Amino acid sequence: MTLLRTEIGDTLRVARRRQSRTLRDVSTDARVSLGYLSEIERGQKEASSELLASICEALDMPVSVLLREVADKIALSEGVLVPDTVPDNFEEIDVPPEVAKRAFAQQR
Repeated sequence: MTLLRTEIGDTLRVARRRQSRTLRDVSTDARVSLGYLSEIERGQKEASSELLASICEALDMPVSVLLREVADKIALSEGVLVPDTVPDNFEEIDVPPEVAKRAFAQQR
């Protein structure tokens, strides 16, 4: 089972490292303690929506991008195909019927 806080932490860490920034640098900009940010990145603590917004702002990353990346990772781990845009029905996308049925059943 994939934990949301783990995927969020991993995604934040990757974004920070891509920018070659330190935990100290981001924690200062986000106004959060270095230790707490470290725990969030390691998936040991769950960040509030306000704190996620602050961290994302410090990383110059829209919260929507963070959430989309996390959602895509979780969908992959669950074996669910998630199109870039959500169609009105699964007949509009080219997926095997068994995958579409499983994804549709999970939406109900």
